Amino acid sequence: TIDSATLMNKGLEVIEAHYLFGLKYEKIEVLIHPQSLIHGLVEFIDGSIKAQVGPTDMRLPIEYALSYPERLPAVVRKLSLSGLSFTFEQPDVENFPCLSLAIEAGKRGKAYPIALNASNEEAVFAFLQNKLRFTEISATIERALGKGWEEGFSSFEEIIEADCRARQIAREKIKERSIR
Repeated sequence: TIDSATLMNKGLEVIEAHYLFGLKYEKIEVLIHPQSLIHGLVEFIDGSIKAQVGPTDMRLPIEYALSYPERLPAVVRKLSLSGLSFTFEQPDVENFPCLSLAIEAGKRGKAYPIALNASNEEAVFAFLQNKLRFTEISATIERALGKGWEEGFSSFEEIIEADCRARQIAREKIKERSIR
């Protein structure tokens, strides 16, 4: 997906981990695993690490999410452990700024994550329509985040309002940078 290619998916996963597991952002580390076989790691207080390893196919995690707490027979090929290798790399945040934008939006909280997601969706949609270059996705998001999202929200309507405002800012940026 486009979000995988920009590393936005990793940034959104950092925000998810923060909220789902109550982790401080400083305790969450992003590593790139080129083989795409390890889908998550947890390091415990004693230093041991548990990994969720599976085929490079999202049907398995989706199946598990839909059938939880049960485990159904595999719908995807089973993974052979023979010949597997696991390597990890630090993310290249200079060439993939969406990761840093997402983590910063998460740390800022308030309406920043809403603006991040909405502007990302608009930028990706514009890219898929050839209205924006791939390299302009992050600049579009950055501009939307620069408009101030310090207000909190106490209702669903306020969340929708922030989402709509971020989308409008992103669309304005896209019009300015349109490659058509």
